[in-house]
Amino acid sequence: QVVLVESGGGLVQAGGSLRLSCAASGWTFSSYAMGWFRQTPGKEREFVAAISWSGRATDYEDSVKGRFTISRDNAKNTVYLQMNSLKPEDTAVYYCAGRLAAWSRAASRYDYWGQGTQVTVSS
Repeated sequence: QVVLVESGGGLVQAGGSLRLSCAASGWTFSSYAMGWFRQTPGKEREFVAAISWSGRATDYEDSVKGRFTISRDNAKNTVYLQMNSLKPEDTAVYYCAGRLAAWSRAASRYDYWGQGTQVTVSS
């Protein structure tokens, strides 16, 4: 059984930082590209960042480039999202996802999802 568990969300002031973690189990984590997505009420889940299975390639949505960093530790079966210079518009539920293929910006192409962690940025 594949399980993804996000952690690290919370309430932070604008300009602050958070690091999200996503721990995976039940699969060969190192074979999967991983992505982070976010969702606010009434909106579709949107792409934030993705990383290849090896960690050598990454991709970011334009609004988070230079502020967020995705990384992974295959020995720990964990993917991270370091979020700096947070803005109120970053407030959302953040989800990690895994895909047994090259990473994608399309949420529909991911095979497994975590339950999400809330990030709230106050102004």
